[in-house]
Amino acid sequence: MTDRNEGRGAQDISSRGPVRSNCFFGSGVICAVAFAAQMAQAAPAEDWRADAPGHSYHISASDLPAPYATASSENSPTVVSRPAGAKLSVPAGFVVQAVATHLEGPRAVRVAPNGDIFIAETGAGRIRVLRMADGTAVPSGAEVFAAGLDGPFGIAFYPVGANPRWLYVATNNQVLRFAYHSGLMRSQRAAEVIVAKLADTVTGHTTRDLVFSNDGARMFVSVGSGSNIAADMPKKSAAEARQWEVMAAPGAGWAGEANRADVLAFNPDGQQAHIFATGIRNCAGLAIQPASGSLWCATNERDGLGDDLVPDYATRVREHGFYGWPWYYIGAHEDPRHAGERPDLADQVVVPDVLFQAHSASLTLVFYAATSGAAAFAHEYLGDAFVALHGSWNRSRRTGSKVVRLRMKDGVPTGEYEDFLTGFVIDNAKVWGRPVGVAVAHDGALLVSDDAGDRLWRVTAVK
Repeated sequence: MTDRNEGRGAQDISSRGPVRSNCFFGSGVICAVAFAAQMAQAAPAEDWRADAPGHSYHISASDLPAPYATASSENSPTVVSRPAGAKLSVPAGFVVQAVATHLEGPRAVRVAPNGDIFIAETGAGRIRVLRMADGTAVPSGAEVFAAGLDGPFGIAFYPVGANPRWLYVATNNQVLRFAYHSGLMRSQRAAEVIVAKLADTVTGHTTRDLVFSNDGARMFVSVGSGSNIAADMPKKSAAEARQWEVMAAPGAGWAGEANRADVLAFNPDGQQAHIFATGIRNCAGLAIQPASGSLWCATNERDGLGDDLVPDYATRVREHGFYGWPWYYIGAHEDPRHAGERPDLADQVVVPDVLFQAHSASLTLVFYAATSGAAAFAHEYLGDAFVALHGSWNRSRRTGSKVVRLRMKDGVPTGEYEDFLTGFVIDNAKVWGRPVGVAVAHDGALLVSDDAGDRLWRVTAVK
């Protein structure tokens, strides 16, 4: 599920294992791949045509098709201008409107304790701030907080609470922090480097998100893989791999994938660095579940195994947990391109909590915790999460380009998700918007950034 801004040089299409491949690289069609010559095509799963607010999904690890059951297709979306009359759909009782329309590739969104909206314009290398009074849909002020940054994405305020003194920013390979006080819209000092280097390589996935634990003692940073399936990672014997893992962590990659496909942990000063969890191909978005304090991750899984493999996911991230990449996926499903390499890890793979349609490209998530405000949602939404699905390139029938709601019961994910904000897809080839960032404003509105339409959207409940 390589995202538009993440570089598609990491597809590893030459490493698909024992399959027949009819590839036409010059034509722009990746492959029509069959699992041996006799493998039947699997029935197609739902696609964008079924998208509608309230439409529910529940994908189980036991329901996955075999690798190469369908062709592995290149179907990158063509982004077009918003067509005349095109409307977004939200559930009954909600309205959606654009509140900022001239942003530049807006991605991650965070809301400051005072209500200011911080947006990472990643490609432009800057952090923008919008000031918007509660209950209003028109910004009263806009500033560039910091510029000249290397692919900024993750944004976090520290200390956790009402009066932060620092604004942390995760860039392509560093963590920076800026002196901050409530209401500051333009940085007044140069950034301080907190983590000088996250990994030895910076190609491949480039989104780096960061969050702090509820008690402020830990800083979590996600670092995506440098490739699709680590085809260029030198092979190690079982003994060599175990020796490496003693120094790193169970399931950790090495060479160019060292400290990648991981969630890293530090103290707020960037010290005491260690790997918190491994095998998460591209944890593009991090969030802390408010009530439990659990760390969550929205993940892009791998490409090249067919239309319906591998499901993207959102999940609680267990400390010392191994989530499979590159050897396994969604539990003990072995990637045929790494067959027989790590049998010792098969029973250690954590199955993620909520599986999305493959190639949806889940990017960021936020838990809904607003209990009051002019735009606040009904009580039934409290504790649920919203995830932005950007949409990817590796599925013949498009999916993604929408925002979905994760259902919780007593704070525990049910495995179900449902469409919440849809309508960006025009047809199987074209889209006019791609959601990336989700955040909850002070007045309870859900904010959604769109890096294809360069807009910030605001979803409010009708009172």
